[in-house]
Amino acid sequence: MFALPLSLGLALLPFASAAVHDIQVGAEGKLQFWPEAIAAQPGDQVVFHFASKNHTATQSSFADPCGHSEGGFDSGFMPVAANQTDSLPTFAFTVEDTKAVWVYCKQKVPVGHCGKGMVFSVNCPPDGDPNSFTNFKKSALAIGAAEASATPPAAPSADSGSAPAGYGGYGGGYGDSGAPAPSSSDPAPAAPASASTSALGAVHTVIVGESGSLAFNPPSIQAKPSDTVIFEFRDKNHTVTQSSFADPCTKGASGFDSGFMPVANPAGPFPTWKLTVNDTTPIWAYCRQQVPKSHCGTGMVFAINAVEDGPKNFTAFQNVAKALSGGASAGSAVSGDSNTADTNSALSIHLSPVTVTAMVSVAVALLL
Repeated sequence: MFALPLSLGLALLPFASAAVHDIQVGAEGKLQFWPEAIAAQPGDQVVFHFASKNHTATQSSFADPCGHSEGGFDSGFMPVAANQTDSLPTFAFTVEDTKAVWVYCKQKVPVGHCGKGMVFSVNCPPDGDPNSFTNFKKSALAIGAAEASATPPAAPSADSGSAPAGYGGYGGGYGDSGAPAPSSSDPAPAAPASASTSALGAVHTVIVGESGSLAFNPPSIQAKPSDTVIFEFRDKNHTVTQSSFADPCTKGASGFDSGFMPVANPAGPFPTWKLTVNDTTPIWAYCRQQVPKSHCGTGMVFAINAVEDGPKNFTAFQNVAKALSGGASAGSAVSGDSNTADTNSALSIHLSPVTVTAMVSVAVALLL
């Protein structure tokens, strides 16, 4: 009779023990992650707080400190206005295992930040080991020295993530004329989150978990290529994770995932995560939090460019999520009177008429 509570307790143990590691990026205008290296356990969250200029947190490798590793995460450029002191942009990822994670800033204007030693690591081997953080940083500095001796400083490029002068960085900083630099093709807005447009297109702000609700607000938007979607996490610990219409509550093999975004202070500042829209293909997403229940199963899903006059519209997508993950309820297999239930019987599943209708609608939509 104690098996269920014990199993539940063991399942929740990793969530109770997970830690949040806060990393300052570019604090006081320095080309630095601080702290530069940390130790973390699987399930821990690493949250990068971008404090100034226009930096990134991009995964690399020990062998190539200043190169984006294939399949590795990338925050995209995170411009910060010169006078901005609150609601600073953040980016988070979840530590999957105890393997070393190597990170750098890919900003190259006016010089390569990685080559100046702007690197970071999780679970790196100790000094004395060939793959220590000290050796990783030395490799990055060597790359910077080689670049400096080979060529003069590069002009702002389309990959610099440059922002207008008001952002105080790399297009408006370091004593230049303040003229706007070419806009970036990376996922970074050229205006604050409250703005409706940027040099890259419109900026759409989506509030996640406002006032404790299990919802994205708005839950569905229409966006054009190059538009930016900024997710602002207001409460608890949610994610925005790409899925598919057919399987709303399962992470896609190659889709985006913000990682868990815990909110330490309900009064703010709030963590944010952003996405650049590449085309008009519908994008389906959900919150993958499972504690104390499946958020996706309650209908916490989101869509971009859903075809509302077709069978695969947002409402149908949400119904799929509820039907497949939240529509079934487990009946009580054992009552308070141990004589009234067979301890070898399976859990009974009760489906409401509404759920059955939703599942039929799902099947029809998937066939179209």
